[in-house]
Formats: sequence, C-alpha cells, structure tokens
Amino acid sequence: MKKIFIPILAIFILLGYSCSDLSEIVLDESLTSGADSAVVESTISPAYALLPDLFLHTKYFALQEITTDEAILPYRGGKDWGDNGIYIALHQHTYTSVHSNVSQVWTNLTKMISYSLIAINELSPLAASNENAKMFVAEARGLRAYYNMLMLDLWGIAFKKEDPTELSVILRGNDAVEYIASEFETAINNGLRNDVGAGRMTKNAAYALLARLYLNAAVYRNPYATTFNFTTSDMDNVIKYADLVITSGQYELSKEYFNIFDNDNHTNKELVFAIDQRPDLSGHNRMSYFSMSGNFYGNALVKNGNGTDGPGITPDFYDSWVAANGSTDPAAADCRFWWERLIIPSDSAVTAAQYEPNRGIYRGLQYGLQNTGSKTAFLLSADGRYKIGKIRDWRQAAANAVVNYTREINFTAAGSDYNTGYRVLKYQWSKSSTDGRNKGEADLVIVRLADLYMMRAEAKLRKGDASGALSDVNYVRASRTSRPAVTPKALTSMTLDILFRERGFEFYWEHQRRTDMIRFGKYEGTWTEKTDTDVKKRLFPIPQTAIDGASDNEGYLVQNDGYN
Repeated sequence: MKKIFIPILAIFILLGYSCSDLSEIVLDESLTSGADSAVVESTISPAYALLPDLFLHTKYFALQEITTDEAILPYRGGKDWGDNGIYIALHQHTYTSVHSNVSQVWTNLTKMISYSLIAINELSPLAASNENAKMFVAEARGLRAYYNMLMLDLWGIAFKKEDPTELSVILRGNDAVEYIASEFETAINNGLRNDVGAGRMTKNAAYALLARLYLNAAVYRNPYATTFNFTTSDMDNVIKYADLVITSGQYELSKEYFNIFDNDNHTNKELVFAIDQRPDLSGHNRMSYFSMSGNFYGNALVKNGNGTDGPGITPDFYDSWVAANGSTDPAAADCRFWWERLIIPSDSAVTAAQYEPNRGIYRGLQYGLQNTGSKTAFLLSADGRYKIGKIRDWRQAAANAVVNYTREINFTAAGSDYNTGYRVLKYQWSKSSTDGRNKGEADLVIVRLADLYMMRAEAKLRKGDASGALSDVNYVRASRTSRPAVTPKALTSMTLDILFRERGFEFYWEHQRRTDMIRFGKYEGTWTEKTDTDVKKRLFPIPQTAIDGASDNEGYLVQNDGYN
C-alpha cells in the first residue's frame, strides 16, 4: 500500500495561513503516481487537512457533547478548566456570540469550505482528461457538502459559492437541505469511488451522510419548531441511503465493540467515513487523554503522558445505563459500557507490553502505573517490570489519597473536585504519543455501519414500523459477540425514548449527542446543572467577529434569533 506525502506549504502561503501544523498531508491508498498526480493531490489535501483539528476535544466535541446530558466539565479543583467559564456556559446553554469554542469551530469550518472550493476550482479544468482530478473534484465537493451540513446543524446556515472571488450566498432551511443533498448527489455521480478507504470521501460515505441529512432535515427546515415534521419522503430517503451502505457488502459490524476505537482501526470494517490520523498524519490522542485523571498514565513507556481531569459523564447519563439494565451492573450486562483490559497479576507487576488500560466508563477506585509524584519515575519491580496498584492522587495532601471516581459531579466546589464524575476512555491510548496528547494513530469516527442501522431504525419507527426498528436495533446489539457474557440482550419493544437511549449507549463520546437531543425533542430538558429551556439555543450564535467582518455588506450575515 503506497503513501504519497504531499507538501502543501505553497497552498497555505497563497491563502495567507500558517502551515506550521500542516507541513504535509498523506493521502493513503492512492492509486496515482507521477508529478502531475502530485500536483493534483496537493490541491485536494487542504480540504482534508483541518479535520483532526475540528475534532479536537475543545472544539466540535465541546459543542456536541459538553452542551448535553452526556458530558459535564466543571472548574476542576478551582484551578483547572476554568477558562473564564466557557465550558460551564456550554453546559448551561448560556453561550454568547463571543464564546471562544463556538468561534473556533466556525473558523475551522469556514476555512474548510473555502479549501474545498479552491480544490474544486483548481482541479475542475483537469477533470475531463485526468481521472484522478475528476475523483478529487468529487471528493472536494462531497467534503464541502459535509462541512456545510455541519454549519447547518450548528448555526442553521449553509454557504453556496462556485466562484472564489464572489460573495457566498447564505442558505437556510429547506434551501440549505436541498443544496447540500444536491452536492452529495453530484459528487456521487461524478467521480466518487469506494476503493480508497474510510479516511476519504467515498460514495458510501456520501450515502451515509445523506441518510444523516434527511434524518435531521425536519430540524434543519424549522429549527425552533415545537414539533418537527418528519415527512414520509425524508424517512424514505434515510432508509434508501442506509440500505445502499448496508447492502454494499463492504462493511461489517465489529464483534468487539471497542475494536472500533483501537489504534489500528484504519482497517476496521465498521468504519464508513473517518478521519485518518495515524502517526504520520500528525494526529492527536485528545479523545483518550481528555477525561482521565492527571494521575493516570496510559503508556508505561511515556512518563509524561498523563490525563487532564477533563469532563466526566453526568449522573443523568450514567443512571440511564442503570435503568436500562435493572439489577445487573451495566459493566456485566453491556459490552459497550466496559472492557477490562488491565489484568493485574498476583505480584502486581507487568511489562510495558502487558500494560493496557481498560476501556469504557471508569468508576470508583482506580488502579494503574505507580510513580513517586514525578512524571519521570514509574516504580519498578526488582526484575524491571512496572508496578501496578491503587493510583495515588498527588493533587491531595493526604498520604493515602487515591483516585476514586464518584457518580456525583456538578459545579459546586465539592462537585468540581478532581475525583468527581465517572470518566470515559473509549479510544485506545496511543502507543506512539510522546506526551499523551499528540500522535494519536486511531482514526476518529465520523460515520460507522452501526449508525446506518440505527438511522434506518429511527426512520422506520417514525413511519410507524416499530417491529422493523426493533429488528435493526437488536441486530446491532447482537453483533457484539467477542465477549458473549456481555453481549447486550435483545430488546422486546421499541419506542422513540428507547431508541434515543440506545443511541446514547452506542454512540456516547462520538460527537452526536447534541444533534440527537434536538431531533428527539430533549435539548430543552433539565439535567445536572442545566435548566435552560430556550429553544433558540438549539442553534449557536454566529460569532461576533464574523458579523463584524461582514459589516461592509449590510444585512448579509444576520445573527441567529435569541442572541444580541
């Protein structure tokens, strides 16, 4: 399998942006070669380049998860993650037009749309005579449609422009939905392929995103509606596009749920569309380290690769797992909740190769690598193996203080301490990271096969086919067979509330919760530290800097309702 490293320095100088973090991009599984192909690939590379940055823990994740009943990030110990209250504002829905995380995501996406447009314009003249150029034009068009779909989801607008020198046309509501759908269809019919891997925009990726678009179309057409109109036509489209992916024969549901999020998941057959961020792509390990304790170390060979005591899951989300499984502990009932990987031998010492952190939702007293409070010294046994024991909490003065995660977490002083809240380690800790944060080799999931089944189930259910919906959901549950004792048992009935709950179990920490909550009519609900019921908060405020930047075109960029 060949990798072509393409310098993009000239592109970024031309655009006036720094490329210090994007000196080269790899387009994997490329079938191209030669100088002309290098020029073609260097033009498409920037359209993909910012995806890992968009999916940073403080960007798209913060907007999609910290705003919901799934994740909460308090001011840890009154010292960490205060950040002028930006994560508290996200969780409580008090965000404003000067919120930094909101502005960062806006900036990322508008750049990504621009880079996609540049690629389309630069490569289109070559497409008639160069099959690679034709393919990359289609990929750029599909990426632009995806980025516009994220804009529509977050801000209720999409940007339409074909000439880079002209002002974009701003689309809202049904106009935006139809434009994005037509862009995906054009890409599908004019060059997208299915033999280039999940890290690229493929026909099946476009089909999957079309299913997601039509599933949410009722929200996008009227985001403040009291009741969303899920039309038969929309739901039929969800089913049609989901079927195209499901029946393609190209994908399989992973028998081990957590293998989907392994470091070597690039070839996992459940991935339909993902962010290829293996080490040579300068990826990040943020999705692993973000939630874990500052006293937790994920790699025995990296002595400064610890967690950061970021978000925990809310008691509300944890309680949904408990309620679904009755008297059985969720860890003993559902393989998606927990995977015991750290097997501690009788002498409590392991080699570096044997050390593998657990995966899933962490609760209670924690065990891991032992150290002296210094990031340069793990404790070793007499034969040089790494000692495993109760993780010492070095942020507390007491000599016997340990890391012991509690269910309760909130914005009070006690509820914001370092041990509050159950934590999430879903992606395998990077084996390549040199500081716990960089060089994550796991592809970050955008769409996977399970979601096609779940979207199809929801479309069936909204059309009145509860039996068909139940069958699809149970098929996903029954597929996780690598640990039969914790394969989720078949459900016996299906309602919208059950399906919403099931999506939470299947896709937690995967950048989907806010969109799901809005579609299911739950975003204005009450949960830990959140009581705001304003439907206008379904959309984020357009950053004030963007409005100020467009001030020469009066009335062009109008702030969303509910914000000053």
